[in-house]
Amino acid sequence: MSGDDFADEKTIIGDLGHLKREAAEETSEQAYLRLLTGPHQGQLFRVGDGGDLGRGNDVSFRILDSQISRRHARLLRVGGEFVLHDLQSTNGTFVNGERIVMRALREGDLINLGQSTSLRLVTLKDEDVDIQAQMFENALRDALTKAYNRRFFETRLEEEVAYSIRQESRLALLYFDLDHFKSVNDTYGHLAGDFALAEFAALVQAERRREDVFARIGGEEFAILARGLDLEQGRDFADRIRRVIAAHDFRYEGRKLPITTSVGVACMPGPESASALVAAADAALYRAKGNGRNRVEVAPAVST
Repeated sequence: MSGDDFADEKTIIGDLGHLKREAAEETSEQAYLRLLTGPHQGQLFRVGDGGDLGRGNDVSFRILDSQISRRHARLLRVGGEFVLHDLQSTNGTFVNGERIVMRALREGDLINLGQSTSLRLVTLKDEDVDIQAQMFENALRDALTKAYNRRFFETRLEEEVAYSIRQESRLALLYFDLDHFKSVNDTYGHLAGDFALAEFAALVQAERRREDVFARIGGEEFAILARGLDLEQGRDFADRIRRVIAAHDFRYEGRKLPITTSVGVACMPGPESASALVAAADAALYRAKGNGRNRVEVAPAVST
């Protein structure tokens, strides 16, 4: 019987009441792996009956670390305990500092996959999981705009570019800059500027696809990583957002703010690294601003 079943009962009889409440509390606790390192530090993986850990797309517990194997280790529930198996990984699996082939785990054990990824096996109540999940999500977000922050974006950029190179697949990078934003701050005040940034981000969030990564990467600079788009599709996507921003009535305390955006677009395949893709998008953005602002420019296609 689950914790919800206990919660639905209308009658608790005599001395059995405290036993039922304790059973309900016990069923609300679950085993988790808490990620202790990297840009996703604090992320929780619900263990359930276990599964494989690694950086591949088809594992149960995916950890974005280039130093671990695609299928690095396997965690299985055996009877009342969890057993960790190394899957002949390149850089090894360690428990409490000792390299292992197979090891039964205890709560609190420190697990290292290679040299750069650390996790800990913990037991948490449902309410604690909710709190920690929210804290993890907040750590990835820009507080003002709720877009992802630069740290998260840079990690995803490296991952997406590496994936694009391996698969020879399309990836568009859109760089946005709010036009004359310093003048808006100077004329209307920083609170008006903050309002404009948050409003801009909300409009972009409404236009992006679910899988697109939208981040604030500087003061008035934003970016979108859009998997699967070529240069023409990226330009069309960017121009749709540009038109939405230009048509929107940014009004703060009764005053209309003159907000538009310039956009630079670059695309994979072509650039051979994340830094090369960023440089191409940044150069296109620079041209958009130099050619009058409130426009989209694209980086020249690179032959491969």
